[in-house]
Amino acid sequence: MGMMGKLAVGVAGTGMALAVATVAVGPRMTDWYEGHHREQADYSTGSAAKAGQRTVPSWLPDDASAVRYLRSTTTDDSLLRATVPGGRLPAGCTPSERKSGAAHPGPTTKDRPGAARLKAGWFPAAPAAEVSGRCGHYSVVLSGDQLYAWQDGAGARAAGQGGAAPRR
Repeated sequence: MGMMGKLAVGVAGTGMALAVATVAVGPRMTDWYEGHHREQADYSTGSAAKAGQRTVPSWLPDDASAVRYLRSTTTDDSLLRATVPGGRLPAGCTPSERKSGAAHPGPTTKDRPGAARLKAGWFPAAPAAEVSGRCGHYSVVLSGDQLYAWQDGAGARAAGQGGAAPRR
């Protein structure tokens, strides 16, 4: 085999090795990147969650239980799931505005949540067709005593709240 043939085999072999490395390592790099740009934690109570993570919203009741929290450190998008006493919206939250009467039983445009962009196995892909209320910049859905809440970090920043600003 001549010099050009050996060079062609070498280039082809290097290309194949790079392709295999990309397929094998690429997904791991994505997982590593996302894992390093997300904060996720479980807490037994709302008070423990607020003490353990400065970005957990202050409206979460102290006596909430089974709290799960996920936040992207790059976008400030957040997911929150908790069991709330009595299955009621937390104090300081605003119930959704729904028009009464049979002529318009559905939610108003304001009540339709944007989809949560973060994903977690413990958070439903589509929590509900309409939100139960708003808590700060979070859309909130109550399902029995389960509270599901999500925040669009860009929307919170645009509204001047800074998304992940510490509680005061």
